[in-house]
Amino acid sequence: MTMKHRSFVYIGACSGLLLLLCGEPQPKAQDESSNFRVNVVLVQLNVAVTDRKGNYIAGLRPEDFTITEDKIPQKIATFEEGNGTTTEVGNFGGGGSPSASEENDAPKLDAQGVQISRVAGANVFILFDTSNYMYRGFVFAQDAITQFVRSMDDASKIAFYSYSRNLSRAATLTSDRFGVVKGVRSTVAGDDAALYNCLLLTVEDAAQLKGRKAIVVFSNGPDNASSVPPEDVAELAQSTGTIIYIISTRQAQNEPVSAASFERMSKATGGKAYFAGNWREEHQAFTSIREDLGHLYTLSYYPQPNPNRGWRTIRVQLNSKDMQKYHIRTRDGYRLLQHVAVNQASLSSAISPTSDPK
Repeated sequence: MTMKHRSFVYIGACSGLLLLLCGEPQPKAQDESSNFRVNVVLVQLNVAVTDRKGNYIAGLRPEDFTITEDKIPQKIATFEEGNGTTTEVGNFGGGGSPSASEENDAPKLDAQGVQISRVAGANVFILFDTSNYMYRGFVFAQDAITQFVRSMDDASKIAFYSYSRNLSRAATLTSDRFGVVKGVRSTVAGDDAALYNCLLLTVEDAAQLKGRKAIVVFSNGPDNASSVPPEDVAELAQSTGTIIYIISTRQAQNEPVSAASFERMSKATGGKAYFAGNWREEHQAFTSIREDLGHLYTLSYYPQPNPNRGWRTIRVQLNSKDMQKYHIRTRDGYRLLQHVAVNQASLSSAISPTSDPK
C-alpha cells in the first residue's frame, strides 16, 4: 500500500474547545456580557462493563464510575444505561457551571460540536464487503446481515453501505427496516477491496451525527486497494466517539496481518473484532454486537481545564472494591485536532453516488 503524494486533510474533532462562543447581535441596552451565547462541549463515552465470563453488568449508577482525562478527575454530566433515557447528573466542570439561562438556551454539544441526543437508541452503519473476496458465501452473509437488521431495537436507526474499490451508500440512516433489507439484497460481488478508504468515509458520515454511533464491518478478506492506513481510521473514530465492530469471515491465523489491524482498530474505539469461520459464527457475531449495543453505559462530561492540545488519554474505573473484578471496555482517548494524511485522489475515486432504496 503506497502512501506517496499524500496531502493533509484537517478534520475538526476539536474536543478541547470547552466553550464555543457564538457572537449574536443584541440590543444596545443590554450589558456587553450578554452578547455571547455559551455552548458547553461534552465528551461522550460508551462503556461496556462485563464480568470474567463476559456477562454484562447491569444496574450501575453514575456514582459507581470515575473518569479521568490526562489524570485530571472529571465530573459526570449525563448518564444512560443501554437504551434507557439519558439522566442529567449535573456537576458541571470545564470553565465553570453555565448559568440557568445559558443551560436552557444553548444546546448541549459533543466533542465535535454536534448536539447531544436525548433520545434512546443508536445510529448503526453496516459496511458490507462486496469485493471479489465475497464470491463464496455471499448469500449466507446477506442472510446474516438481514437478520441483524430485523433484530435491532425500534429506537435505533440503521444505514447500509457496501464496498469493494468504491463505497456505495445503498441505504442512508433510517428507521425503515424494509428499505435497509432491500439495500442488502440488491448487492452484488466484484472488484478489489478498499476497506480502509471506505471505512474512513463511513466514519466521516457517522461523525456528523449526535448520540451513540457505531459501525459494523463485515469483511471477507484483506484490504488490497486502499491508500489510507488503518491507524488513521482508528484515530478518527476515537476522536469522534464512533465504535467500530468488525466481523471477518477469515480465521485470524489465516490472515494474521489483517486480523491484527482489525483487533487494534476495534479495540481502540471500544468495539470488538470477531472471526467467523462459518455462517453460524457469523450469526453469533451479529447477535453479540446487538447485545453489546444494548448494554452499553453512555457517560459524558465537561472537560476540566487542560493545557494539553494534542492527544488526551481517558481512563474509566469503577469505584467499589467489589467491582474491581469487572472488565471495562471503552475508547482510551481523543485528539483535539485530527491531522489525517490521506490520498485525496484515491478517496475521491472511492466515493460513488448514494443509491437510496425505492
